[in-house]
Amino acid sequence: MYSRRQKRFTLMPAIALAALGALVAVPALSSSRLYAAGPEHFATVTVHQGDTLWTLAERRTPSGANVQDTVDSILAVNHLESAAVVPGQHLKIPR
Repeated sequence: MYSRRQKRFTLMPAIALAALGALVAVPALSSSRLYAAGPEHFATVTVHQGDTLWTLAERRTPSGANVQDTVDSILAVNHLESAAVVPGQHLKIPR
């Protein structure tokens, strides 16, 4: 009358356990290292009458380097939305 149902063995628990083990073991066994970026050095410059962001960047850009990269760095470091500067403004310029 009552038939005994046999339980079926599934692989899902074994697969889940193997995946969890891999998530823990792979980073621990990895030989790669992550290092934080080195400290950045800045010069603080006060903007004078007639200064533009481009002229400030030109004065601080090493010869052979791209002035536009320096302008982009100044914009990013100082959280500026435009290249407009005003006399008396203090800007950090990457060295």
